[in-house]
Amino acid sequence: MNDNILMMNGITKVYRMGTEEQVVLKQIDLYVKKGDFLAVLGPSGSGKSTLMNIIGCLDSPTSGNYVLSSKQINELKENELAVIRNKEIGFVFQQFQLLPRLSALQNVELPLVYAGIKEKERKMRAKDILSKVGLEDKLHHRPNQLSGGQQQRVAIARALVTEPSVLLADEPTGALDQKTGKQIMELFREINNEGKTIVMITHDQEIAKQANRIVHILDGQLREELAYV
Repeated sequence: MNDNILMMNGITKVYRMGTEEQVVLKQIDLYVKKGDFLAVLGPSGSGKSTLMNIIGCLDSPTSGNYVLSSKQINELKENELAVIRNKEIGFVFQQFQLLPRLSALQNVELPLVYAGIKEKERKMRAKDILSKVGLEDKLHHRPNQLSGGQQQRVAIARALVTEPSVLLADEPTGALDQKTGKQIMELFREINNEGKTIVMITHDQEIAKQANRIVHILDGQLREELAYV
């Protein structure tokens, strides 16, 4: 039985500017099992952001095959990709990407609004997940009333509220101090221990070591490292 939730085979990404071509990803093969915690580690310019955009269905490969939750991503139309992004992938960004005029509760509710969930259920689900990340007393605070770490917890709650197949985190501690970053990584470990699949993009080796597996990306190519745990 295949327990891979994410499979990439021969993924290549080429950007064309006039007559010039820039090959950003070169024949990427990547397999992520359900419940895995994978870190994609690489410096700026290595191709990790492009890979993240393809994993998140924000961009399409030039060639290769991508399967997520048994769905052939390459064959989907834009409206179908939008459904995948909303249902299958929970995004956590470096700069939180919270809407400043909305409360923590309203920010977390937002993906459920797009998914057509009725108000009573979405408020209940948003409250539950905010409680899970330790913010039950901050439901009605706006982002500017929260610390950086609290804002990232709201962002993580928003990513989890749709019960996605994969949590995709882009430099999730990049805007935080060391102590707060450590707390956020402890939260990721708890979420992973409960069975959630996490793919984390980072340039920070110490942050990457918190994952179960590390793949290094350099010049658009992947190399796997032994597991830490």
